[in-house]
Amino acid sequence: MNDITFTVIGNGHIGKRHAAIISGIEARGEKRERIQNLESRIQTEAGQEPEARSQELLTAICTPNYLHCQQAIEAMRAGHDVIIEKPMGLKGAECREVIKVAKELDRKVFCVMQNRFSPPSKWLKELIGSGRLGKIYQVQVNCFWNRNEDYYKQSKWKGKLAMDGGTLYTQFSHFIDTLFWLFGDIEPVGAQFFNFNHPYIEFEDSGVVQFQSHADFGDRKKILGDERQSFVGQINYSTSAYQQNLESSITILGEHGTVKVGGQYMEKILACNVKDYEMPILAETQPPNDYGTYKGSASNHVYVYENVLDVLAGKAEIACTAEEGLKVVEFIEKVYAFRADFAD
Repeated sequence: MNDITFTVIGNGHIGKRHAAIISGIEARGEKRERIQNLESRIQTEAGQEPEARSQELLTAICTPNYLHCQQAIEAMRAGHDVIIEKPMGLKGAECREVIKVAKELDRKVFCVMQNRFSPPSKWLKELIGSGRLGKIYQVQVNCFWNRNEDYYKQSKWKGKLAMDGGTLYTQFSHFIDTLFWLFGDIEPVGAQFFNFNHPYIEFEDSGVVQFQSHADFGDRKKILGDERQSFVGQINYSTSAYQQNLESSITILGEHGTVKVGGQYMEKILACNVKDYEMPILAETQPPNDYGTYKGSASNHVYVYENVLDVLAGKAEIACTAEEGLKVVEFIEKVYAFRADFAD
């Protein structure tokens, strides 16, 4: 594998986390670099043919949400593959443009959806895919977090509708990705939005989303005799939990079992009642991202980079593709179509 030159764009909490992970890559001999100005990199490489280089060029986009797609396209046109932090973008149209450019230039796009790498999530994926739960009846996701005024004062873009996009984009898009990853396509059918105690932001701090799914579980047709089924679900979310994050959970009611993964960061198996099934011992979940005045979800970014390195070495497929990132953005767009009170 060629040497890799990494670039991190963005100097906030997430950008620093990416930089720390990159600086810790030692065993495989990659070249490591951290710069904050994408423009200078593009200018210095203008006119060079990427095919002639002996290095892999990889840029991690860790900037405000509204810049993700624009900067990803600029980086790809400069010869870089890209890692895009969640969300991939704020509009489906701009995400589709990223996909178009990536195909035209033969670039790789890695979307960061770190929930996929946690042991409880991987266990759920295997359990659901096996068909042991039978028909899925109902799914509920609860995300009750705390984001106080200090969080929004840290930057000029957070809480601004045009730059942030909304609570589902910035806080909870990776939980929506988890639903797509576990169950296939889902479709929002209704939503309500509220702002309980964040008058200084331009959108909701809390909401309830109803969705339905036509899930294709592949080998399930061999087990249950049907290939597709419908189930209903709900996402309850808020950043108004008192003082600290309370819960990130997913509950699944099925024909042959009920399971719940929860805790503050979906790090614990809270219930597993499945017909003729013994719960395995899972690996320990990574601790949450700690940003001082608030905490985020489990810190699985190191696994994202392991996947990146494996893909570049030809040993793996991209864990979360641009097409999958697009599905999350399109889902949130449809949800926010119900958000008339906060429309721009």
